[in-house]
Amino acid sequence: MSALPSLRFLPSLAVLLALWASVPLLAADRSRPNLLFIIVDDQSPQDLQIYNPASTLETPNLDRLAASGMTFDGAHHMGSFSGAVCTPSRHMVMCGRTLWHLPIAPQAVAAGLCPPNLPESTLAAVFNRAGYDTMRTCKKGNSYAAANAQFTVVRDATRRGGTAETGSAWHADQVLAWLDERAAAKTDKPFLLYFGFSHPHDTRDGTPELLAKYGAANHTDRKTLPAADPRQPELPVNYLPQHPFPHGHPNLRDEVAVSGVWEKRDERTIRNELGREFACSENIDIQIGRVLKQLEAQGELDNTYIVYTADHGMAIGRHGLQGKQNLYEHTWRVPLIVTGPGIAAGSRAVGNVYLLDMLATLCDLAGVEPPASNEGISFKPVLEGKKATTRDVLYGSYSGGTKPGMRCVKKGDWKLIKYDVLDGQVHETQLFNLAANPHEFLTQHRQTGSQQTNLAGDPQHAEKLAEMEALLLAEMRRLDDPYRLWNQPADDLKPPADVKRKPRRKPGKP
Repeated sequence: MSALPSLRFLPSLAVLLALWASVPLLAADRSRPNLLFIIVDDQSPQDLQIYNPASTLETPNLDRLAASGMTFDGAHHMGSFSGAVCTPSRHMVMCGRTLWHLPIAPQAVAAGLCPPNLPESTLAAVFNRAGYDTMRTCKKGNSYAAANAQFTVVRDATRRGGTAETGSAWHADQVLAWLDERAAAKTDKPFLLYFGFSHPHDTRDGTPELLAKYGAANHTDRKTLPAADPRQPELPVNYLPQHPFPHGHPNLRDEVAVSGVWEKRDERTIRNELGREFACSENIDIQIGRVLKQLEAQGELDNTYIVYTADHGMAIGRHGLQGKQNLYEHTWRVPLIVTGPGIAAGSRAVGNVYLLDMLATLCDLAGVEPPASNEGISFKPVLEGKKATTRDVLYGSYSGGTKPGMRCVKKGDWKLIKYDVLDGQVHETQLFNLAANPHEFLTQHRQTGSQQTNLAGDPQHAEKLAEMEALLLAEMRRLDDPYRLWNQPADDLKPPADVKRKPRRKPGKP
């Protein structure tokens, strides 16, 4: 019996889902499950209908995964000290260590915050020792090269084109070929398969048929706007033509140099770019479907845990931003779907998980001892329905631009974001009640309702603001954040030496 609904639409789908939900987690005859970890490059949860029913992006295979497993509403990456947010994010996936304890974190190695020989304790190395076949396909670069090299089979290349050879189909082809090789060898070893994509990261060159479906064009002329098309996705609900204050990273590539967008934030440009993103994302869904079909045909699907996620979210017009270098929910959160034996069909959980929890969780699902260097928390109890969350407080950071940068903390319905950028020229505080204001509307969004805006300046919420400020400082101290913000105690820290940057824009420029 398969742990997923068939890739064909069956009249008895509801009955099958109910039966699969009753299968005990890690039953005795399934003590060595397969693990399929799928990660895409740059995708906001709000692009997917499972998070945003108003989205027009069609992902039937992801929908089926969600229908047969658990969707997480509170999954996050922890942040970045680099404009290439994917680099620390992917390091955290591989080694299960917190942001400031990564081998590439400023001062971490010198301060003894990162153990030596860490690649030997990363994802593939751990599962190699446990007797798993390990295979990886993903983009090249902006990742953890020493950890990637631990996979027994590595077939990496950056594929962001609009054809089968130059786009997402290439990654699926590598997986399908490897699965055929395993079948031919008649191996009885379980597998850990890292199935990564290069899209929907820009340049979002979709296939011609999917671009046409979403009314988008691969626009390349800076001097003109892309054509308007009614098939293009609507503007995001929290769209703005510009961010209300400088984001703190002058000349940031993602905000000024992405082909087809550049510095433009007009409706036609953003809707066209969303159409390109949707075209690339649907193609990813098609490729996932090919792999699921192959696993089903080979009889492997019923004993496979499948994880779908992204390295971080994306703005694409939300809050007047384009890239991934911010801490709003559309970018700090990531999509996360997990399905497999014993996970209740169609279930949802907040979770409050980080991507760095993946190593601990995959080990827990497979009955493998996690390495001593791991700092993540297994969310297997959430998958089993025993807990709703793994932690109460979540911390986020971005210091890839001017320092100290941005910090956020979230607890329950409340979230605080602080900005200390441009050498102290910009000090901003945002306080949101996410239950009342899930899209983090600002006054510039012109919403109605007493809590549908930034509440940091509201005297009625002064006590909550103070509570969240104290919570943020506690998390920064606990996690060895090497910086402090303008209104925090210095704690006798010596922040990492800044690097030379291009001339900064004036504060009034977005």
